Amino acid sequence: MLQDQKILITGMTGQIAFPMAAYLAEHNEVWGIARFSAEGSRERVEAAGVHTEVVDVADGDFSLLPDDFDYLVHMAAYQSPGLDYDWALRVNAEGTGLLMAHCSKAKAALIASTCSVYHPQPDPWHHYTETDRLGDSNAVHAPTYSMSKISEEAVARTMARALGLPTTVARINASYGPNGGLAAYHLDWIMAGQPVRLRAPAPSPYSPIHQDDMNEQVEPLLAAASVPATVVNWGGDEAVTAEDWVDLFGELSGREPEVIYDEFPGSQPGNIADPTRRIELTGPCRVPWRDGMSGVYEARYPGGRPASDIGGGERLTAAYGND
Repeated sequence: MLQDQKILITGMTGQIAFPMAAYLAEHNEVWGIARFSAEGSRERVEAAGVHTEVVDVADGDFSLLPDDFDYLVHMAAYQSPGLDYDWALRVNAEGTGLLMAHCSKAKAALIASTCSVYHPQPDPWHHYTETDRLGDSNAVHAPTYSMSKISEEAVARTMARALGLPTTVARINASYGPNGGLAAYHLDWIMAGQPVRLRAPAPSPYSPIHQDDMNEQVEPLLAAASVPATVVNWGGDEAVTAEDWVDLFGELSGREPEVIYDEFPGSQPGNIADPTRRIELTGPCRVPWRDGMSGVYEARYPGGRPASDIGGGERLTAAYGND
């Protein structure tokens, strides 16, 4: 476990970064940045023991931050249903490069990418390896996402070499936990009596990874950072279909889920990340998917009723996401 380190984490109002920062803040000096546009969002982060600054990665101005961080964990990402590729590149690619330049004194950087960078394969059970072909995944919820994240990876790899900054680029796949994620939003729709929308054709397999495993794997992924950059899939050990976790949520809630399949030519119903390289770096995950998702149900719907601090299923743009 990282201890007594000064760590900068971006994207503090996002699904993954907040619980990760809270976890690391128990033994480290953690700084977190975001726009903090939602009421109470900054106070929530500070209550977890994290130092905050209002910073927009798109601006590229990090002058409010010190430059002596031991580690950088860059989780912020831009996803939008629009077609503004210029803006997507500014945030996801240019912002990443400028942030790494500011943190050039760090021991290592962990840059979060996505398995949406892989070119879709016709076989839904294809296990993507880090050397597989990249390309536009035709993400219907965020058309600019995969291309801007491929660009981000190129910038991060370049900056690692230019700055001599050891870097790990980690491609996230179907992260989830009590704070959200693809599976959690599917649960919210079931509990709200809404259909779960998946991409045709069935099935829709993923490599879900629980927040607890991600928190614990930050340290070994930073330890694996190198120049040139280390590239690794950041998904779980098990290939699981969305249909399977939807059925589990139905069993837990006593409800009958409705699943609707939408046709999106050129897209793919799911995305499995080969975990071999990640396991070599971090060891196996500790949270089996059934245990993890049962825990998500209990946290978001204790006693079958919504917890007071969850969103309640409004994240429709997460319907087809990979991370």
